[in-house]
Amino acid sequence: MARIGFDSWKNTGEIQNGKKWNVLFLLTVKYEITALGFYFLPAAFDNPSPGLSLERSNQIMDNWVEYLNDIIAYDIRWNIYKTILIVLVLWVIKKGAYRLIGNRPDEDIRRVYHWRKSIQYTLVFIGLLLVGNIWISNFQSITTFLGLLSAGIAIALKDIFVNIAGWVFILWRKPFDVGDRIQIGEYKGDVVDLRLFQFSLLEVGNWVDAEQSTGRIIHVPNGMVFSFPQANYSQGFEYIWNEQQLYVSLDSDHRRAQVVLKEIMHELLQGDFKQIELELKKAHKEHFITFSQYTPTVYTKILDRGIQLSLRYLCHPRKRRYFEHQITEAILDRFKSEPTIRIVYPITSVILEQSGGNNGK
Repeated sequence: MARIGFDSWKNTGEIQNGKKWNVLFLLTVKYEITALGFYFLPAAFDNPSPGLSLERSNQIMDNWVEYLNDIIAYDIRWNIYKTILIVLVLWVIKKGAYRLIGNRPDEDIRRVYHWRKSIQYTLVFIGLLLVGNIWISNFQSITTFLGLLSAGIAIALKDIFVNIAGWVFILWRKPFDVGDRIQIGEYKGDVVDLRLFQFSLLEVGNWVDAEQSTGRIIHVPNGMVFSFPQANYSQGFEYIWNEQQLYVSLDSDHRRAQVVLKEIMHELLQGDFKQIELELKKAHKEHFITFSQYTPTVYTKILDRGIQLSLRYLCHPRKRRYFEHQITEAILDRFKSEPTIRIVYPITSVILEQSGGNNGK
């Protein structure tokens, strides 16, 4: 009778996927108990029945195990096929979307990057939901599984979870974005990529002067945003203050030098004045940023080596060295025609005195 009931259930095939494993578990327990009874009861009463022989019990168990293996193998194979199909469909969608975005020449590089990342994250999220729905029967099982998993590995994988939290913080709060020039800890550079565990910087500075690119890419863990302050060269206000020092002799006409230096800076920087004014107005709306003046100026200071003239002006972070070069070239050319201005530099004098003993020789 047990065999008939088993075959009847086998042929129906109407059990829903979510309940199949519970039924299989109960039937397994039932048949294990029944098989044990078939095995031990005849020997206990010393009256074995031909229908309940050891051979028959083993045959029942073999049939049951064979059927379970067939059911499990079939379900696993079918789940694998569906998983592969989902991955292929999502991959085709991603490639098609990337090609569609790449064929729009009017889009700038930053916008294309954000579109590609958004598509990638969306498709990965959809894929995880679909594949998870295939392999895990219900949401309660997912919650239990994730709870046990996170409790077991949270300490061992602390840095990984901190980096994921940092990634969420970067996307949500946006302390910096792709294309910004930032400094975090000892690392300084232009942000070129944001990923789940790391963000990448095109390094500037280090052994290269005036914060120009070194050519190296630094991969920084996302968790560093919680441990180190971030200096953003671009966010809020697109310009930074830059200073250059120049030394003239104490007998030079320093007021004439100031006039010449201001003329040079105005000639080279006046093209950015309107943009600087617009950026300041925009910054006032988002941050409490106020400057008493934003036009180039020159400050004077007396040192033991002469008069120090400090040129202070606003420039774009990526044009800092360019303007330093242009201003220096203009100063050298203009000061040649200014006889009352003399540039000084440190001089080391060595005085050799002849001893009296040498005079007698």
